[in-house]
Amino acid sequence: MPTARKSSSAKKSSTAKKAAKKSSGRKYSPKASKSVEREMRAFKEGKLKSGSGQTVRNPKQAIAIGLSEARKSGAKIPRTAKTTRAS
Repeated sequence: MPTARKSSSAKKSSTAKKAAKKSSGRKYSPKASKSVEREMRAFKEGKLKSGSGQTVRNPKQAIAIGLSEARKSGAKIPRTAKTTRAS
């Protein structure tokens, strides 16, 4: 049984290392955060417009607009998740 404990503890330490590595560093750059803040402020004031010219009513949409603008300006932002359709 001692070998099972050894492999179990080795597994835990590698998992802990991965978690520590993953959490280190910023996910979004400060430049991206400022862009999202600016868009959220415009959203709350009711001045934010979507691409079609209509007023944005959903806060998630406002965040998406801010991230999109930050991505265009070259800020550090993780890639978007690919969605799959079951058809």
